Amino acid sequence: MKKLFLAFLVFLLFFNGTSVFKVDGYRPVYVPKEEAKTIKVLPPQDITTQGKVYVKDPYIFVGDVNLGIHVIDNSDPRHPYKLAFIQIYGNHDIAVKEQVLYADNMEDLVAIDISDMQNPTLVKRVESVYKLPNQHYPENLPFQTYFECPDPSKGFIVGWIPDEIENPKCYTSY
Repeated sequence: MKKLFLAFLVFLLFFNGTSVFKVDGYRPVYVPKEEAKTIKVLPPQDITTQGKVYVKDPYIFVGDVNLGIHVIDNSDPRHPYKLAFIQIYGNHDIAVKEQVLYADNMEDLVAIDISDMQNPTLVKRVESVYKLPNQHYPENLPFQTYFECPDPSKGFIVGWIPDEIENPKCYTSY
């Protein structure tokens, strides 16, 4: 009986259901919902995921997918320099007409006055123009890649980063 009890105790210690399974996968990067539609002008930053490029003399606008727009002053083409970063979450596309920059901001269309590039200002927001960008899974990953299941209560997903995932319940299955 003593041996049976000892064997049962060892079994409980090693097989108590709290084992952790870790794999390489992807973790969502969230922005709180109350911040997602706030547009900020920040100092120049490195490009994370290059999107579209738009030229409007003397500036070059380089999209950073889901994060915003890098502004490069190209007044002297031999010496262009990063001027600013306009943080616009959920941004994928941009256009410029005269002194107004148009961009998508999550599911909204925004118009930003860029006549004073040191102080771009939001002119107008048209809400619910676009379908909200994918919030369910990371796109363009190989078959059966694990990822942390999205949690909408944490905010909007603006990207995915490689990370070690514990006990993943979600994976790509196309």
